[in-house]
Order: sequence, then C-alpha cells, then structure tokens
Amino acid sequence: MAKHHLHTEIEIDASAQRVWAVLLDFASYPHWNPFIKSIAGVPRQGARLEVTVQPSGGKAMRFSPVVLTADAGRELRWLGRFLLPGVFDGEHRLLIEPLGEGKVRFQQSERFSGLLVGPSRGSLDRDTRRGFDDMNRALKARVEEGAPERA
Repeated sequence: MAKHHLHTEIEIDASAQRVWAVLLDFASYPHWNPFIKSIAGVPRQGARLEVTVQPSGGKAMRFSPVVLTADAGRELRWLGRFLLPGVFDGEHRLLIEPLGEGKVRFQQSERFSGLLVGPSRGSLDRDTRRGFDDMNRALKARVEEGAPERA
C-alpha cells in the first residue's frame, strides 16, 4: 500500500485562541479560504464533517471525514476516505503551536495511504501542497488583519 505525507507551516502573529476561533468559524470559509471551500458539522471527536476542497487549478472534491481529534486551541484532525478503506485515505491535521506571546506556528499536514496514492503523488505534491500553502497564507492574513470572530 502506497503512503505519502505533505507538511506545510507558517508563523502567525496572533494567539492560539484567535487562530482557533478563525479555523472553527466554518461559515466564513467561503469568504477567505482558497483551498477548503466549505466545512459543515461539529468539530467533535467521532463526529462526521462535510468538507469541500478545491486546489487552485483543480476540481472540487467533497468528502465526509470523521473527526479524530478536536483539541480546543491546539489541533483539529480528521480521516477522510475515497470509496473504501485502503483505496485512498487521508488523515488531515491542523495544528497550532504557541511560540511565545502573541505568536504561533500553524501547521497543516496530511498522511495519505492506499492503492491510489502512488498514481496521485504528482498532483498531491503540486496541487494539494499549493492548496495547503494558499490556505496557510490566507489564514495568516485573516487572523492578522483582525477579521471579526463569530461564536
């Protein structure tokens, strides 16, 4: 079974709580997020989300991952699958690491595994990685510009 890992990160001048608030404001994603176009659902371990991603230059993909971790102010992680387990699985992780007063490192990564990962490696490295980087920069801009928080 093929495996592949993508990892991106960016430093953001804001508190972990501020970054977390923007990440969990799913209703605002269509307004600022160039990669994850929408998320619906409750970020709670065991819950299922409805997610639409669209890397720039790629087509939109919808899936219903299961939340593995929802650690407030720190980590949101989910597992998405294409068709059946082992075909194309992706464990997506959004991690906020405090670096000091008012500064964090935001990390976005995904571990892919399954039969279709090998043939998809080129588009993962090109399109999906670009989507991660685009989202990271947009998140940084939104958080640092002080976009309104929603409860």
